[in-house]
Parts: sequence; C-alpha cells; structure tokens
Amino acid sequence: MENRWGRVDPEGEESERRHFHDVLSAFKSYKGHALKRVSKTDRFMSTLSHRHQEYLEKYKEALSQIKECIRQNDIVVNSIISDATAIFINVPSSKISLPEHNGDDFEMSDNEINNGQECKNISDKPKNEDIEKVQSVLKQFVRDWSSDGEIERNQCYTPIIDVIQKEFPDPRGITVLVPGAGLGRLAYEMAVRGYSCEGNEFSLFMLFASNFVLNKCRKVNGHKIYPWAHQYVNNLTCESQIREVKFPDVDPYEIVNAEFSMTAGDFLKVYVDPDKWDCVATCFFIDCAPNVIVFIETIFNVLKPGGIWVNLGPLLYHYSDMANEDSVEPPFDILCDIIEKTGFVMEFRKTGVKTRYAQNPRSMLQYEYDSVFFVCRKPNKIRNA
Repeated sequence: MENRWGRVDPEGEESERRHFHDVLSAFKSYKGHALKRVSKTDRFMSTLSHRHQEYLEKYKEALSQIKECIRQNDIVVNSIISDATAIFINVPSSKISLPEHNGDDFEMSDNEINNGQECKNISDKPKNEDIEKVQSVLKQFVRDWSSDGEIERNQCYTPIIDVIQKEFPDPRGITVLVPGAGLGRLAYEMAVRGYSCEGNEFSLFMLFASNFVLNKCRKVNGHKIYPWAHQYVNNLTCESQIREVKFPDVDPYEIVNAEFSMTAGDFLKVYVDPDKWDCVATCFFIDCAPNVIVFIETIFNVLKPGGIWVNLGPLLYHYSDMANEDSVEPPFDILCDIIEKTGFVMEFRKTGVKTRYAQNPRSMLQYEYDSVFFVCRKPNKIRNA
C-alpha cells in the first residue's frame, strides 16, 4: 500500500508536530494508564474485610489476567508506533510518497524515536481522551481486520460495495475515494475487487494503526489483542473481558500490485481538484464535520460528472455536544434537501439500516444505529446556480 502524507496546514507545522507528539505519547502511555486502572481496584479490594476479600478471590485472579492482557496489547501498541515517525517526519513538500510493499523496514528517525525510548518534548501526562482513542484503535482492529468483525462489516460495507459493483461492473480505470477510511478495510475491499481506490484519514491514531496493519502485517491472524480488557462493566463472565481476538483475517499483501493508497490529512484541504473521482464512498463519515454542508459540496466538486456518491451511517454529529465548538445538525429530511440543492440527484435512499460500530458482541449493553443509506449522482450537465 502506498502511503502519502497530505500536510493539512503548511504554516502550522509546529502545531502539527506537537499534535504528533501528543498522539505518540498517548500510545506510549497505554500500558501504564491501563495498569493504573487495575491497580486502583486492587487497592480498594485490599481495604475490604477479609470475608469480602475471600468472596472476591476469583475476581482478583481475573484482574491478574487483565493485567497480562494489557501487557500483550502493549506489544501491538509498540509495534504500531515503531514505524509511525517514518511516515510523517522530514517531509520536504506538501506530500510524500513512501515505497509500496517491498519487504524492507521503514527507517526510524533518531530525532524522534531512539529504539523505543521516550521522545523529548512529549507530554508526561497525555489527556484521558487520547488514551481512550488508543483503546478505541484496538477495537477498530476487531471491526476492520478480524473475523469477529465480519458481521459489522457486512452491515456497513457490503451495501456500499454492492452498489459500486452494480454501477461499475468493470472496475478497470474506475477511481473510488473513501474519506474517513479509518483502518482502511473498505478501501482495501474496493482495491481487492480491481478498483483504483484511495482512502483518506485525518486521525493520527487511525493512520498509525492503518500503516501497521496494511504495511507490516504479513501473516493471517499473526497478531492477537484483547480489545475488551478495558471494559469493566456489563460483563457476563470474566472470560468476556479477557477474550482474545486475532488479526488480520486476510493478508493485505495480496493486493501488492493493486492501485491502492492511503492519504493523510483534512479531507476538505487535500481534495480540491474538481471532476476527478468516479465514486466517493462514505461510511460513518459525514457527521464528523461541524458543518456537514462543506462535506457535501466537496464531494460534489471532486466527483466526475455522472459519478456517484454512496453513503451509509448515522447522523451522530460529533461536534454537537463539544464545549467551545460550533455545529449544525440538520435531520435527515433537511439533509436530503441540502444534498439536492447542492446539485446532486438522489437516486436511492433508505432509513432504518441496522448497523453497529466496534461493539463488544458479548457485552450486556449493545448500541445499534438505525442508519441512513443513500446513493446520489452528480449530473452530467451541471445546472446553473
């Protein structure tokens, strides 16, 4: 897979570097933070009466197993960040193309990482929300790259893939863009089917992990994680919390010669060239903007005349309840009006599509979305505004 770093703001290089270090620090702090949470429970149990401690003896054994799960997770976490700096540092221009799969290791930067030692200028105490994002990445491996995530992928990706294959039965020369690609499975599936596909992702947490799974995982089910080790509530059994998941369920190197790349950066700033893509596929993406209209307009602009936009997902509107953030949250009926006013022709839409996102299938608590699914076309002849 080709990696390309699309610099979001050339004038904000120092800000980007600080953010990079913050994310790297969060990964490095994963084990200590996770073990601290277990130790908190250990300390509380030590204050209980001897009788209560006896009752909790099996639970104490389970906590010891959780600690080992965290240590095993940390092996994967360290593997993820071992190549992280090679993608983003020493960028001579707005974009950099790294080699495709060739069996060579990426070079590390002595200025940023030295044999896994702590980087200078990294915050000693990462934000809790950043640590939670590291934990979320582990769940993303389940969703995108394990057999355990097959049900979710069938719910979310298969309808999109089916529409694209029906619209473009001959994939040769057909270009597909997947914004908000996450760990890259949907983009990968399009490339496997012969389409020229590019995934785009803004989150460094996702980019570090996608680089690892797409460029470094060379054996089916060659890695194991314990993604639910941090879930202390709604467990039916101790085994539910310490269940092992192996990944990747396929060999990403099977498409070494495919036209497949991942581009890092702000979707709105990286994709400015008009009339370039035959298809834009979005899954759990359009509600990630404070103003969804700019996403719609950008998708319209980059599509070729006659091209299609396929979308599936909820309208969670991530900025809605963020402090000090402004946001608009149009409901789906108004959103459809906006899409058509932008110039799209809505060819198909469906509501109530049952979808889940990185759910623990054995938890007592399950979140399920009634997502929307629609297909729009950019007309061959654009009407005057």
